[in-house]
Amino acid sequence: MKKEKVNYRDPHVLALLGIFSALVIVLQFISYFIKIGQFPLTLVLVPVVLGAVLLGPGFGSILGAVFGAVTVIGCISGIDQGGHILFNASPILTIVTCMGKAMMAGYVPGLIAAALKKKNMQLAVILAAVSAPIINTGIFIFAMFTFFKDTLFVWSGDNNVFFYVLVTLIGLNFLFEFLLNSVLSPVIYRVVKVVEKRFNVRIF
Repeated sequence: MKKEKVNYRDPHVLALLGIFSALVIVLQFISYFIKIGQFPLTLVLVPVVLGAVLLGPGFGSILGAVFGAVTVIGCISGIDQGGHILFNASPILTIVTCMGKAMMAGYVPGLIAAALKKKNMQLAVILAAVSAPIINTGIFIFAMFTFFKDTLFVWSGDNNVFFYVLVTLIGLNFLFEFLLNSVLSPVIYRVVKVVEKRFNVRIF
């Protein structure tokens, strides 16, 4: 049977979006209790990538928005202590940073998967998976140096600010997130194949 493109009104597609969104919410709240340095680990990129690969960049950005919204809640409430400091320094820029990096971490993997799927699905999944933490962390670093430089200098103390950011602030977090997505990319690939076969959907 010839597979059809994603039907955005299909109950199966909406059910998948709901499942992935629930996973994102639960995993993000769990991650608030697993911290390295100022910020919690990001565990949600796997369901975000899975949704982006299966349903396309549009739905990937929606899942990213869910991730970003929960991150903003953590910043406002103080569950995310580092984020709370940034929110007190600049609420609007903190929200823009949280939402922007999260949505792009869902959108870009979806674009990569859509572009490479027909040539090599497994490679498409791997590249999509590893791109998410790179995008998420890269935008965060850019925002810190652009919008929160004064806060960075306070946090770094007598240390070199670049060394502090790359090693202390986000280094271990990024390494964990990158390795997690890399190791789980074969699992994501298998899940994609099973779901595609079961629900008869494909990305654009």
